[in-house]
Amino acid sequence: MSTQVVTRPLPWRRFCPLLLAMFAIAVGYGFLLPILPRMLERIVPTADPAALSRHTGLLTGTYALALFLFAPLWGRFADRCGRRPAILLGLVGFATTLALFAVVRSLPLLYLERALGGLFASSIAPAVYAFVGDNAPSKEWRAHRFALLNIAGATGFLVGPMLGGLTMHVVRNFLPRVGATEAYWPPFLVTSGLAFAVALTVWAFVPSANRREGDAPGTDGTQEGHTPLLRFLAISFVTAAAVGAFEVGLSLRGTQILGMSTASIGLMFTECSLVMLTVQSLVFSPLVKPEATRWFLTPALAVLAASLAAVPFAVNSLAMAVAVALVAGSAGIISPIATYWISLGAGERQGVALGWQTAAASLGQSVGSASGGVLFSAAFIPNASFTLTAMIVLVGLLASVRVPRLLAPTRFRSQGKAGIAPFAKSALSDAPRVKGRKQVE
Repeated sequence: MSTQVVTRPLPWRRFCPLLLAMFAIAVGYGFLLPILPRMLERIVPTADPAALSRHTGLLTGTYALALFLFAPLWGRFADRCGRRPAILLGLVGFATTLALFAVVRSLPLLYLERALGGLFASSIAPAVYAFVGDNAPSKEWRAHRFALLNIAGATGFLVGPMLGGLTMHVVRNFLPRVGATEAYWPPFLVTSGLAFAVALTVWAFVPSANRREGDAPGTDGTQEGHTPLLRFLAISFVTAAAVGAFEVGLSLRGTQILGMSTASIGLMFTECSLVMLTVQSLVFSPLVKPEATRWFLTPALAVLAASLAAVPFAVNSLAMAVAVALVAGSAGIISPIATYWISLGAGERQGVALGWQTAAASLGQSVGSASGGVLFSAAFIPNASFTLTAMIVLVGLLASVRVPRLLAPTRFRSQGKAGIAPFAKSALSDAPRVKGRKQVE
């Protein structure tokens, strides 16, 4: 019979470096979005607009595909070897790939760098969320800290496009010796330096001891408990696919149809991040009980599908701003809700379970980004990159309908938190049980 000790909250001096890790990874992804089409025009000057659209989508999808392939492996590594090593290796590797990206001058190397960047970035989110979940004294504390982690990521995504678009503009106009062909390298070096600095902060302040006493809880549920996790994975997949297709489509639509500048496209992504930041601040705020968040999924997916279908009809700045806000607001609350419920039920196997969620979301982002670029120039369906994506979101909406009832508090408790943990027992059975867990001081 195992013993269980009361978990003390993770101190702020330990928690803040984890916030910075989420921020740095989001900056490293977001700053590339507004400048990638222009970079491709310089690297492949002979390519036609359709080819540039395909490469924009495929490069973004390559990054997400690497996340899908390696996030479960990193999650297993974090469960076996510790959360801290996974975070440190990811940050250092991610920073190195960004520094190398600054000197890339060929399309094959560009694809290789995106794959390596995704490989290392995939270690961060599962390990960070698992570290916080390991030291959560209550559901409310867990929900609040997860909300802060999501806010850190949204803030990084907010800063990233601004950094990419504005730095490229400044270098082009105020550093003429650099030249137009070199205008994109400064943000890569700045972002690489940020990731290295955050790695040093994690090394200095985040301890390696993060295990509580007691056997892994929640592994004695019924077979029915598979359903919520699989539904959450499906929801994560379609939401990420929608966001990936929307990001690529927004960048291409702004460049090729609306004739927007890089800075203007960056501002649209900034608006997207601001809206996500706002809704994620509210979803797990003291105004909302964590148990109530399960009711938000279906309405959010309905709004996401409708707003994606409406994007092609936005032909002026105001209409585009409204469409971007609706997409960002609806998509922004889905991921933190899924992360919270998966972590709550995964027990000691949080790293692997959250790694699978990251994998599902990353596969969705990869499919969405690649298809968004390919379908943008497709002639057989008008506005295919947005309308087909909206139809895919409807699949996630159907998967979400029964989730509130499956996660009802009385049912969730009566199954021993089986809503998610049975998946950990079967599909993740190779993750070791930990008999002892030290408390973070």
